[in-house]
Amino acid sequence: MFILKRQDVEITSVQHPKKDQQIPVLHYQGQSFRLISVFNAAQEEDAKAFWRDLTDNRGKACVLLEEPERYSVWGKVRLDQLAADSGDQVATDSTSPALIQAALLLLQAVYIDIEDLLGGRQAGMFQKEISSVFQQWRFPQTESPDAINQLLTVDPLASLQVPPWQEHHLNTLLLELLRLGKEHFGNTSFTGRVLDALQDMSEGDRTQFLNWLKQSPSGKDWQ
Repeated sequence: MFILKRQDVEITSVQHPKKDQQIPVLHYQGQSFRLISVFNAAQEEDAKAFWRDLTDNRGKACVLLEEPERYSVWGKVRLDQLAADSGDQVATDSTSPALIQAALLLLQAVYIDIEDLLGGRQAGMFQKEISSVFQQWRFPQTESPDAINQLLTVDPLASLQVPPWQEHHLNTLLLELLRLGKEHFGNTSFTGRVLDALQDMSEGDRTQFLNWLKQSPSGKDWQ
């Protein structure tokens, strides 16, 4: 449909009818769109190709939002059908717990790496920066400083529950981890060290995540 700028749209959130989470919603000219996927600024062509495939080949009513640091693709949705339209969505509401656990391991590994190599002050800055990301993109269960501190410090493999994040949350988190890590370290050489944190996972779960990562918008930058 359209390529839009941030000033063209309004982004709000609505409560998921069946889950304890907020859903980002983009409003444009009386229409509402739900977030499908996020790409970094260097992936303009990938974002446009994904958007065109959805609109031209799969018949989806989608918009592409162009911002200085990212591109995001949103699919048209009726707010009163958010609970009932899951079968017609490109993005699914169910995400494998193993993918969420792996993403949390990478988040914690970046945080620890910054603290160990750059010191507590830089680690504190990172915590504030990632908190801002969680708030901007309305990640479920990140509403308080205590909740974010738990995500940064509690072993996700030992936790009975993981946050109910969807794939677009994971894509956003991995893109932002790359951006923030590069800002703190000056390059992306940290990714190899960070990926070592996945060794704590079972082989099956680790393979599942790595296969998913290869297909994600930031996959090439993590390899």
